[in-house]
Amino acid sequence: MTASATERAAGVRVRRVRGDGVDLAVYEQGDPARPTVVLVHGYPDTHAVWDEVAAGLADRFHVVRYDVRGAGASSRPFGRRRYTFAYLMSDLRAVLDATAPDRRVHLVGHDWGSIQSWEAVCTMPDRFASFTSISGPCLDHVAHWTRRALRRPTPRNLRRAAGQGLRSWYIYFFQTPLLPEALWRAGLARPFARALELTEGVAPRRGHPARTLPRDGAAGVGLYRANMPQRLRAPRDRRTTVPTQVIVPTRDLFVSPHLVGGLAERVPDLSLRPVAAGHWVPRSRPDSVARWVAEHIDRVSGGPRDAAAARTARRTRVAAGRRPFEGSLVVVTGAGSGIGRATALAFAERGAHVVAADVDLPAAERTAELAGVLGPAARAFGVDVADRAAMEDFAAAVERDLGVPDVVVNNAGIGMAGPFLDHTEDDWKRVLDVNLWGVIHGSRLFAAQMRRRGEGGHIVNTASAAAFTPSRSLPAYATSKAAVLMLTECLRAELKGDGIGVSAICPGIINTSITRTSRFVGRTPSQQEADRHRTARAYALRNFTPEAVAEQIIKTIHHNRAVTPVTPEAHLTHLLSRLSPRTLRLLARFNLA
Repeated sequence: MTASATERAAGVRVRRVRGDGVDLAVYEQGDPARPTVVLVHGYPDTHAVWDEVAAGLADRFHVVRYDVRGAGASSRPFGRRRYTFAYLMSDLRAVLDATAPDRRVHLVGHDWGSIQSWEAVCTMPDRFASFTSISGPCLDHVAHWTRRALRRPTPRNLRRAAGQGLRSWYIYFFQTPLLPEALWRAGLARPFARALELTEGVAPRRGHPARTLPRDGAAGVGLYRANMPQRLRAPRDRRTTVPTQVIVPTRDLFVSPHLVGGLAERVPDLSLRPVAAGHWVPRSRPDSVARWVAEHIDRVSGGPRDAAAARTARRTRVAAGRRPFEGSLVVVTGAGSGIGRATALAFAERGAHVVAADVDLPAAERTAELAGVLGPAARAFGVDVADRAAMEDFAAAVERDLGVPDVVVNNAGIGMAGPFLDHTEDDWKRVLDVNLWGVIHGSRLFAAQMRRRGEGGHIVNTASAAAFTPSRSLPAYATSKAAVLMLTECLRAELKGDGIGVSAICPGIINTSITRTSRFVGRTPSQQEADRHRTARAYALRNFTPEAVAEQIIKTIHHNRAVTPVTPEAHLTHLLSRLSPRTLRLLARFNLA
C-alpha cells in the first residue's frame, strides 16, 4: 500500500497498523510533534472524504486518518460480529497507540465515524482532549431521545420523532439480508455519486467517492447490523467529560437537528454549532470544518485565538440550553433613537451582545450604555451608513474585534416629503444614499462575513408601509423604501442556500423622532418647522411605539418571515397592494403628508 501522487504532494505518509484481527490503512500529515487530530470517516466513505479538511489542519496539527475496517485499503472481515463496537474500539486504540502514544488526541468524526467516536469518548475518555461530532449521534442518546419524545406524545414531539424515523429509512433497509450488498455490487455506486452531487452540491473528485465504493458499501452494512438493533432496543446511559463540539447541519437528510435535545445533560462541556448545509459537510464546507475544529481545540487547550474567536466560542458553548439570541452578536444601525434604539435594547434583554451604530456617536453610546444595563456589555460606533468607506471600516472592525454578527438590522433612515417637482437632485441623492445605499452597504458587507463563516445568520432591513403605498407627497421616501423591499426579496432568494435569512420590516405610523428631522421640500424654514410639528403631533396621537416594532423584528427573525407589516394601516395597505392596487392608486391622489 502506497500513497497516491496527490497524497504524496500533500505530504501524506502511509502505513499499516494491526487492529483487532485486521490491517488498517493509516494516513498521516503534519509534524508528529504537534497536537494530534484524528479524523474518522463515515459510511460508505474512506479516509479520502477528509482530504480538504486534513489539508486545512496540517499546518498546525499532526493529522491522522485511517480507513475503518471494511473500507478503502483496510481489511474487510467477514461476518456481522466483527463489526461490533468492541472491534471498532480496539482498532481505534491500535491507531492511537501507533500514531500518538502516551498522549491525548483531538477526535473528529463524521457520520458513522462520529457514531463510533461517541462510543470512544464515553468508554475511554482519558485518550481524548476534545471531540467534534458531525452528523453522527450517540446511538444510546438517540434511543433515549426517542423514548422521551414518545413518553410525552405532544404534536411537536411526535412530529420530530416521525421526522427522524423517515430520515432513518436506510437503517431499516440495511437489516434486510443480502439485498443491500447485492445492490452495491450491482452498480449502486454511480447513482450514489450522482445523488450526492444533486442533493448537496458535492461533485465527485479523485478519491471521493472511492473506487472501492461497491465493496465498501457492501461490507459496511455490517456496521449497522451489528450495532443498531441492540443499542436502540437497550440503550445505556452514556456520558462523557470530554469537551465536545457538535456541528449540526440544518439541512441534513439523515440526522435530525433536534437530536441534540437533552445532550447537555450527558455532556457537561458542550458546544453546538449549526451550519446551513447537508450531511456531507466535510466535503461541502471543508474550510469551515477545519476552522471550527481548530477553534474548538484552541478553546479547550488555551491555544491562540483572537477576540472574535473567543466570542464565537462563548456563543457556541451556551447554545445547548440558551434563550433565543443569548450570546448572539447583533448589529443595529440607526441605533441612536427610535426603532433602532428599541431594537438594540430588545436584543440586549434577550442576552445578545449589541453593536449600536449611528451617525450620532453620543446617541449610539447612550444606547450601548442602556443595552449594557439590560444585558451583556455593548459597543457603540459612529458611522454614516451612506459612506461606503466608513461602512467598510465599520464592518471590518466588528469582525476583527467581536466576530461575525448573527443578526444585522439595517435600520438607519431619514424622512423626506413634498411634491416630486420640488425635490432637487441633492434631495434625491441624500434620501437614496441613506435609505437605500445604507441598506446595500450593510447587507453586502455583513452577508459576505456570514457566508464566509458558514453558520447562517439573519439580516433585517427596515422598509416602510410606504414601500407598497404610492403617495403624491412621499415620492423620494416611498421610492427608497420600495427599493429596500425589493432588494430584501432578492437577497432572501440568493442567501437562502447559505442559511441566511433576510426580512423586511414595514412599519406604518410610528411615534419616533424621524418626524422631527424629516425634510419637507419646497417649503420655507418656518413652513417646514410647522409641518414637522404638525406631523410629529399626529404621530404622537397615533402612539404606536418603537418598542412594539422591535418586538415584531424579534418575531420576524424567529419565524424567518419575508415581509412583516407593522401597525393596522400597514397590514391594510399591504393587503390592498396585493388585492386591489387600483384602490391605493386612487388614495395616492390625496395629500396625506
